Amino acid sequence: MFSVNHQKFMEMDELSLRKVPYFFVIDFLSENVEIYQENEIEKEGLIIDFQHISNTKKPQALNKKVVWKSYPETLESFQIGFDKVQKNIRLGNSYLANYTRKTKIETNLTLEEIFSHSNAKYKVFYKDFFVFFSPETFVKIIDGKILTYPMKGTIDASIENAAEILKNDKKEKAEHYTVVDLLRNDLSMVADDVKVDQFQHIDFIKTQQKDLYAMSSEISGKIKPEFDGKIGSIIQKLLPAGSILGAPKPKTLEIILDAEGYDRGYYTGVCGWFDGQNVDSCVMIRFIEKEGDQLYFKSGGGITHMSTLEDEYQEMKNKIYVPIH
Repeated sequence: MFSVNHQKFMEMDELSLRKVPYFFVIDFLSENVEIYQENEIEKEGLIIDFQHISNTKKPQALNKKVVWKSYPETLESFQIGFDKVQKNIRLGNSYLANYTRKTKIETNLTLEEIFSHSNAKYKVFYKDFFVFFSPETFVKIIDGKILTYPMKGTIDASIENAAEILKNDKKEKAEHYTVVDLLRNDLSMVADDVKVDQFQHIDFIKTQQKDLYAMSSEISGKIKPEFDGKIGSIIQKLLPAGSILGAPKPKTLEIILDAEGYDRGYYTGVCGWFDGQNVDSCVMIRFIEKEGDQLYFKSGGGITHMSTLEDEYQEMKNKIYVPIH
């Protein structure tokens, strides 16, 4: 079901057991697994800005007014895949599916400028092919402990009492519970004593288009002895990331591949940095890709039986932004 580049995950294990630092980039379906040791990152045309690793240069001032236009598909076009997902949810084949779209955008910024001037927890510029500015951690591994922070549920921060509304929204809440449950089960495959440490924490995200609140939780566990030091095996077991797929995983994957009708590629894959001891990794969302001369923004959201077409369409459009102030 999941096509897997097994050899590369074994190579990750080998390096991590030897405590050799490396950066890894894995696409959505684990078909492309790339590993870059420290000295290879620069020359491969990668620029990375994470908490614990950064090879960025000081950006030049942005002496121009940002031009930003997006051309979302019509509601009718969005609805085709949405209906397929909803039908499967009604049939009980899935109870949460993350439906994503690809939107044409136009901007006077280069991918590298978008990288340099956007604010996010995780940023990568990849060979002038794509850039992302993700707020979402995939997993952290610190001293034999594994942590994940599922993020599900966003709201426009300008709405009165937005944070409270988000916390109490039935649909967003259901989605959040589902993802927390799914990721707790996922972590249990590689860790013992898995528990939810923090539930429904609200984060503020500032962007040029609009400010958003997002809801996240924290789940942790102790890495099982058989996975100790084997970063590749741990990551392989957990992919694709549950938060951008849905549940149950194998069936939901089939559903979204059919409903989306485009190739996600590296979008919603994961990448991360192993520093010789610990790992920090993220889900590659808030993602802009170059095809020829054309730029595309890939975005979407989780769909449950409570989702309405108009709200999901709006959420998909809300996420087409650059966090540049």
